[in-house]
Amino acid sequence: MSTAAIHIVDDDADMREGLAWLFDSRGHKATTWDSGPPFLDAVKARAGVWEQAVVVLDIRMVPMTGLQVFEQLKALACPWPVLFLTGNGDVGMAVAAVKNGAWDFLEKPFQDNLLVDRVEQALAAAAADGDANQEAHRLRYALASLSPREREVLDQLILGHYNKNIADHLGITPRTVEFHRANIFEKMGVSSAIELAHKLGRLQPMGTPADKG
Repeated sequence: MSTAAIHIVDDDADMREGLAWLFDSRGHKATTWDSGPPFLDAVKARAGVWEQAVVVLDIRMVPMTGLQVFEQLKALACPWPVLFLTGNGDVGMAVAAVKNGAWDFLEKPFQDNLLVDRVEQALAAAAADGDANQEAHRLRYALASLSPREREVLDQLILGHYNKNIADHLGITPRTVEFHRANIFEKMGVSSAIELAHKLGRLQPMGTPADKG
């Protein structure tokens, strides 16, 4: 996947090319995607190792809408700010998306300078996020990768329960608990339940972006 700072996802070829030209002319390298699925495939290929980037996402697309793409990005714990481009009838959905964690939205037609300013603000926020939150993003992705049973075992481990207690509580064998425990430790990158509890204790919920003024 390209290390481009701006990812443009829009099923309108003219819009994609126009936006790519606009950002290129302002010194930003942009990568374009004609729909959500190939973009998400590329994101999944490098999930957990995030360069600084911003997503410019059309809200109405096929076969996946922009909102569906956004939900998938959240499920992957992708930290990239998302700016929606909306039509006249989509403002309500865009406002709801911002309340749900999107960076911002612009209604078409928009002024080029305004779009570039908003994206540059988002890039600055992504840069500030930087290395300080890389581990948090990695942990969120690791959590999202756990199976339902692994999450159940994880919850019991965090409570300080031992394998036999966990097995009795979940109605499984201690050997099965040990199998899930090993998988959890490998995915989360820890070597003990205490280390796991400490890391998760420092992990704050993902919130909405700060007021951009």
